[in-house]
Amino acid sequence: MITQEHIHTLHGRDVHDRDGHKIGSAGQVWTDAAGLPTWVSVRTGLFGLNESLVPLQNADLQDDRLIVPFDKATVKDAPNVDAEHDEPLSQAEVDQLYSYYGLSQHDSYRSYQAGAEAGGEYRTGAETGGDYRTGTETGGEYRAGDSGYGRNLDTTRDADFDRSAGFETNEADYRAGDSGYGRGDDAMTRSEERLNVGTERERTGRARLRKYVTTEPQQVSVPVTREEVRLEREPVTDANRDRAFAGPDLTESEHEVTLHEERPVVQTETVPVERVRLGKETVTEEQTVSGDVRKERIEADLPGEEGRRRLG
Repeated sequence: MITQEHIHTLHGRDVHDRDGHKIGSAGQVWTDAAGLPTWVSVRTGLFGLNESLVPLQNADLQDDRLIVPFDKATVKDAPNVDAEHDEPLSQAEVDQLYSYYGLSQHDSYRSYQAGAEAGGEYRTGAETGGDYRTGTETGGEYRAGDSGYGRNLDTTRDADFDRSAGFETNEADYRAGDSGYGRGDDAMTRSEERLNVGTERERTGRARLRKYVTTEPQQVSVPVTREEVRLEREPVTDANRDRAFAGPDLTESEHEVTLHEERPVVQTETVPVERVRLGKETVTEEQTVSGDVRKERIEADLPGEEGRRRLG
């Protein structure tokens, strides 16, 4: 539960919805007549020009985060205030907020009734002439904290609550808080993040040579020769007459001729055919890397028709 002790610590906290999604950052805080925090504005835009209002009923602080019991879309679409104008909330705006969130103005903060009864009544526009007011009726001043977002509220005169809640009315006492500049300095430093990209060498794997034996069939054509028997007849002539009559007249005899042939003989031999080695080469390629960087932006609120100007 958010109490008076938390008022000064809410500004700038990250606001998350009930599902843990970040909505934005907390800005202004509205209190009731007893000084109890009732509403907080949440910056949901890029430049924080509009701040959505969300009730602090059933809100809680967890690890420097403000958790509200609504989803992100509900808060983003809620009625918002313009942080540039110093105007109080009207009764119509208060009614619109309660209606939007489905809350009752009478029992939406029952947990604070005891404090409200002790410190003063909760004032709405109907009771104060159309202005949404705050104060404890006990004197003193209300500041939204040391973050530079507070404004003096003299509760002894029941002053209207400053809806912008962002600046001191005394310009000489302008408080910059953590925005980057303060008293005695007329300049602020704008910083930004930049991507520093380098390379590092790391092991990606190992390569090795492995030799193994495979068997495959081969067919080779080999010429072979053989001897065959052929019957040759020749007549008796003067050239061979002597050999023809050298034997007996009539006899039986046999004559053998030895035949030969070649047959394939298969043998294998191992011969070197090539040498293989592993080599390394360095290949350079382009790779695109991306990352998110944060930049500070500066806007100037200028008087007159110039209005708001973005400087960087």
